Amino acid sequence: MDRLLSRQRCFNHGQREAAARCPECGRYYCRECVTEHEDRVVCASCLARLTEGKAEPRVRLASVGRALLCAIGVLTLWLFFYFMGRGLLILPSSFHEGTLWQAGYWEQR
Repeated sequence: MDRLLSRQRCFNHGQREAAARCPECGRYYCRECVTEHEDRVVCASCLARLTEGKAEPRVRLASVGRALLCAIGVLTLWLFFYFMGRGLLILPSSFHEGTLWQAGYWEQR
């Protein structure tokens, strides 16, 4: 097989010796034209074809995940401020008026 590869020329660059054969299309390519993808050596056109269908679901899934995280964040903030408001309503009105902090308030009680 090595002897067969040494006689082949790159599909894109006819003057260069072939370094690998793409398992997808079966053409021979030089070192510049091939790349490793998922532990396989493939050419650029086959790599584009292989990754073309995979990119779309990831983007869609990422946007759904991002929207879900945003909704969880908004819900968390809403619950935080809701319970803070409920807690402030429990406090006595003298605390809200500021009379609690005046000098002599504690001696009157």
